Amino acid sequence: MDAVDANTLHSLDPNLFVDGSLSQMLRDHASRRCQTVNQQDRLAWRQMENRVDWESFVQPRIEALRVSLGDFPDPPDDLNVQISGNIEGKGYRIENLVFESRPGVFVSTNLYLPRPLQESMPVILLVHSHHNPKVQGELQDMGILWARSGCLVLVMDQFGYGDRGFHLPGHRQDYWFRSITGVQLHTIGDSLMGWMVWDISRGIDLLLSQKGADPEKVIVMGSVAGGGDPAAVAAALDTRISCAVPFNFGGPQPETEYPLPENAEETFNYLGSGGWESTRNLRLSGRDGFLPWVIVGSIAPRHLLYAHEFSWDQDRDPVWQRLKTIYNWYGVPDHLDYALGAGLLKGRPPEATHCNNIGAIHRQRIYTALQRWFGIAPPEQEVQERHPDEQLQSLTPERKETLEPTHVLLGNLGAKRIQAVRKNLSKSPRKSLQEHWANLLGNIEPIGFPSATPCKPKQFGPVRLERLVLTVEPHILVPMLLFRPEGSASTIVALSQSGKAAFLQHRADELAALLDQGIAVCLPDLRGTGETAPEGLRHPRSSASALSATEWMLGQSLLGARLRDLRCVLAYLEHRYPDSQFGLWGDAFVSQNPPTLTDPLLESDTAPTTSEPLGGLLALLGGLFEDNIDAILVRNTLAGFQSLFDDCYCYIPHDATVPGALNAGDLCDIAATLVPRPLRLEGLVDGRNCPVTPEAIHRIYEPARNAYADVSHNLCLTPDPKNTLASWWANAFDTTT
Repeated sequence: MDAVDANTLHSLDPNLFVDGSLSQMLRDHASRRCQTVNQQDRLAWRQMENRVDWESFVQPRIEALRVSLGDFPDPPDDLNVQISGNIEGKGYRIENLVFESRPGVFVSTNLYLPRPLQESMPVILLVHSHHNPKVQGELQDMGILWARSGCLVLVMDQFGYGDRGFHLPGHRQDYWFRSITGVQLHTIGDSLMGWMVWDISRGIDLLLSQKGADPEKVIVMGSVAGGGDPAAVAAALDTRISCAVPFNFGGPQPETEYPLPENAEETFNYLGSGGWESTRNLRLSGRDGFLPWVIVGSIAPRHLLYAHEFSWDQDRDPVWQRLKTIYNWYGVPDHLDYALGAGLLKGRPPEATHCNNIGAIHRQRIYTALQRWFGIAPPEQEVQERHPDEQLQSLTPERKETLEPTHVLLGNLGAKRIQAVRKNLSKSPRKSLQEHWANLLGNIEPIGFPSATPCKPKQFGPVRLERLVLTVEPHILVPMLLFRPEGSASTIVALSQSGKAAFLQHRADELAALLDQGIAVCLPDLRGTGETAPEGLRHPRSSASALSATEWMLGQSLLGARLRDLRCVLAYLEHRYPDSQFGLWGDAFVSQNPPTLTDPLLESDTAPTTSEPLGGLLALLGGLFEDNIDAILVRNTLAGFQSLFDDCYCYIPHDATVPGALNAGDLCDIAATLVPRPLRLEGLVDGRNCPVTPEAIHRIYEPARNAYADVSHNLCLTPDPKNTLASWWANAFDTTT
């Protein structure tokens, strides 16, 4: 038989669509489903006629919100409050406090108290924006002004901010680091929103423990740009909150078109859209119906200030109309008010009222409302009496050195959850893990049998090349190349984020060797990979992350959808070649970071390479869910999700992360269920996309080594370079014959 020429493979045009038309496919698919959610929401609202209808609608959605945020511990009996310093001012006192919100998690705060203390004092908790921590000037202004007006005011560093950050200090590092913190929290089954909301509720515990605190006057204010999100969710879940002031959450955003169109009720995006900022696009919100306006509306009949950083089209805002209707149903229209600024996001001060948290112009209507509702006297004048950052430090460096860094603390939580899974695996661990992972990934079942559109085949000597397009569901196409030698009895499906083009470019020699041995190779571009990939970069804070986050909102995941595509490809191939053996080859083509990597500041020009573990993840998951897979090769993928906690930094794309992954074991547990099928792993990376040593791989994959103990020759964790990929595949298929 003539040898297959690797250069010929390398020079093949991999694309089936010359115009790049598939690059918009994923966005259009997500957009249509988001529109469906908005249509369903509009219909549900129109069917409501009274308070009973509203409560029947909202209560299960708020409970679904609570569940979506992750696990919560029992509230602590003792907050373990520690005072690290204080500042005396005219008419106020600042106490620098640290309290323990959950075991090992300490919250740094500034408590502003009136001087002298009063017999009964409203309490105000200020949630800072994603721009700056608790020391920012506007937060100091509000703390001092309201303390002088007789209120107890608490300003906390949110999780990962200010005194609580364990990453490199630098310009906006707290802000950028939210992406990593969010990934790590999602991986253990929790969320950044959940941890922020928990801290807010424990902050309320702290405020109400102060002598003279009035439990009937609990006010939470969420700043512009990310502070309003957790403030609104906290108010929805913690009914002790008497009044909420969530800026830029629930309705039009600073980025929303202004003015709104005449038909805004029909066209408004009530669901919102995904992004790397995980507090702004809540996972499962579209599937389970807790849209931002629903969260804000659930605060009724308590007091609500619907707040906007810039100009607001009050007359056309459909959310405002809904809120007024809800408060009328409760008979308390006076419990609803608004605050606003001026200008637009793209404008410049003073015409556009930009602020870091809540500016003086935004506070004017807040003062009026709080005086009407709670008798809080407005300040006689706006003053700025700001203190240096170091004077407001709560968690001292000496105290911080005694604490576990965030990634260690979260990694330990994840390890406990993995162990709980392993203890509870039934006598059928594969079935148990199938149930766990199916629950995490979303719908992974093929939607019917895929239809195929073939192009004219081409013959390369003994190898036939087919260009095929599978329609795996409406509007979702999978273009693929199928190389099949004459009389082939084995087929490998090769998978990567970069798709078929990268295999032809980087693996032409290995593909040629496989074809020479009579092994067929299928190169599919699953949705969002290869020529179906959306245009643009794939760094963690890119539009690719936004698409992945939108899938999470809709109750799906891109990893799960791609697994569904893979299963469709396999079903098609099995139908055509029922007697064939099948293997899965997952690979990646990005460079690995050196073991000596020094992490730079995030968003710097020297950003480390982000891993692309999709191919390997799909190969393992395909083996978990498909019985007819005879052998699996995993190359250049993540060693395990627990490696995301080896360091405070991790570099992994959003669409390769799995919320709750460590509540379903880890990749080594999936590998253990593949026994006795031949399994080869090579070039594995850790959470920072650095190579993992052979010793670490043997330790991490102990569950798989134990499972393969009787057939240890079928598990290859440290491949012999002499055992080429082609020879390994040939032996693997012979083993399973």
